[in-house]
Amino acid sequence: QCPSAPVSAWHILGTVLDAMGVLTLSAVEGEVVDKVEIKTALVSVYDKTGLKELGEFLAEHKVHVLSTGGTAAKLREYGCTVQDVADYTGSPEILDGRVKTLHPKVHGALLAARGNEKHEAEMKEHGIRPIDLVVVNLYPFREAVSKGGDFANCIENIDIGGPCMIRASAKNNAHVTIVSDPGQYKKLMEQVRGNKGSTTLAFRRNLAAAAFALTSAYDAAVSQWMATQVEEPPTTKTVSFEIERPLKYGCNPHQLPAGLCSVNGGKLPFDVVAGIPGYINLLDAVNAWQLVYELAKATGKPAAASFKHASPAGAAIGVPLSEAEVEVYEVKGKPLSPVATAYVRARNADPMCSFGDFVAVSHVVDVATANILKIEVSDGIIAPGFEPEALEILKAKKGGKFIVLQADNDFVPPEMEYRMCGGLGFMQKRNDKICDATLLEKVVTSKKDLSEQAKLDMILGMIAIKYTQSNSVGYSKDGMMIGVGAGQQSRVDCVKLAGRKLSTWRLRFHSKVVGLKFKEGVKRQDRVNARVRYIEGDMDEAEYAQWVTQFDSAPDPLTDEEKSEFLSGLSGVTIASDAFFPFRDSIDHAQKLGVQFVAQPGGSVADEEVIKACDSYGMTMAFTNLRLFHH
Repeated sequence: QCPSAPVSAWHILGTVLDAMGVLTLSAVEGEVVDKVEIKTALVSVYDKTGLKELGEFLAEHKVHVLSTGGTAAKLREYGCTVQDVADYTGSPEILDGRVKTLHPKVHGALLAARGNEKHEAEMKEHGIRPIDLVVVNLYPFREAVSKGGDFANCIENIDIGGPCMIRASAKNNAHVTIVSDPGQYKKLMEQVRGNKGSTTLAFRRNLAAAAFALTSAYDAAVSQWMATQVEEPPTTKTVSFEIERPLKYGCNPHQLPAGLCSVNGGKLPFDVVAGIPGYINLLDAVNAWQLVYELAKATGKPAAASFKHASPAGAAIGVPLSEAEVEVYEVKGKPLSPVATAYVRARNADPMCSFGDFVAVSHVVDVATANILKIEVSDGIIAPGFEPEALEILKAKKGGKFIVLQADNDFVPPEMEYRMCGGLGFMQKRNDKICDATLLEKVVTSKKDLSEQAKLDMILGMIAIKYTQSNSVGYSKDGMMIGVGAGQQSRVDCVKLAGRKLSTWRLRFHSKVVGLKFKEGVKRQDRVNARVRYIEGDMDEAEYAQWVTQFDSAPDPLTDEEKSEFLSGLSGVTIASDAFFPFRDSIDHAQKLGVQFVAQPGGSVADEEVIKACDSYGMTMAFTNLRLFHH
């Protein structure tokens, strides 16, 4: 970047054939210098944020300004020497302002290669004044669409002259500085002050890259909207991501760079109130929030979810706890609001898997809920709001590192979803199907009756597995998931995995488990883990020797016979599946776990076999006709 080093380049004599056999233009001979003094600026902005400070700065540096309309009038107020573009070009604004800057004297000034004798001769011949700085922002097209503008109004808000000037200036970044966002004004002024009235090549190229990204995103928005207005949408789909905040890393520490992005100029569905969320935290948060939002809407009750690795360990609604549940969940003497109760239930579906969870609740977090969270090992929470005292409790958790996200209750995700995997692009309509009681109308078993509680549990199960990695099956009872089986290739394996979790949940109520006598000082999560291992009962000698040190005396074992007898008393359980049961084996296993209600899409060639199995066990099964795969 020597101040006046010429760049070796070819004059345009024609075209060259690249390695792919594609004809491309060769480079224009010119001169690239590091510092370009700002003598003439073209300023034409729709958004006049920060224009006063910028105008006073340009006046201070005696920059000759070319401008149009309202921008020109404002800049004159701020002390700038302003020449109207129409006066400079000799052509008036025409066609209701559609044509202002689309003129060779403007674009010639932006695109001319300085140091090129031919270009400089043509500029002199046509009275073209070199433009060193362009400050432009664009008509608010997205805003026109979001406000529900009709076709003609949206069309009128498609900027033409602005993108043309931005692209021309960015292309000629060797000589022209392009400022395309009011947020860049401060850096521009610092750059010019720090370089005696000039900008550096590195700075110009940074701004050029930002400018091309801006016009790309702008054109993407126009393209997406236009595709919805025609009978034959184009096959090319454009999506723009705007990095809102960098992330420490992606799924793994070596996956850098990583960032959280807004989509197509939209806003994020939440604000970061406290903590520094990571990539997986955010995947958990956005899935968990959608789950509880839909569950609350469907049931009319506060909802909560406990997420780990993009699947729920538990989910529940805020229905009161029994005395036994209060004891088993270790919340005796604690104030329990409906929101707090929903989280206590969600956390206690599988408290071992919920260790270090990400929490979502559908309602404003109150002090009772914050105090429950205070004692649990958890990474963060997303909720639509927080009582002031509750927020302070959460912000103090984990030494201030606990993540607090405030969700936007009014946010509606885009209709279409896009993702990349292995160099391929995928698109699909978002799964916005509502899971409610209307999906339970097709009861296919001999037994037809569905109580209101059964319907509630079926809705809960459907919504929970909608946001669980497939294949997935979930058991629910009394307003809470009590076993979730996620991500198995075989459906019966999902049933068994979730069933093992259900059995552990149920056996935590056994008198032997409730009566375990821990030594004073054993931590809450250690008690949870110890109870689970006691129930599982498959410890080897070394593990048992460590495990037993947590108790005043060695507990008597929980025998297989005692487990079977206790589990046999379980009833009123619902099972929901994200796809059809291909064989009756899933029903045969589920009946061992107190299942009386089944919600599944149906559609298997073995449907009749599965229906007969349900009839033989006295189950009530509804075909929802809705598959809920989630990947």
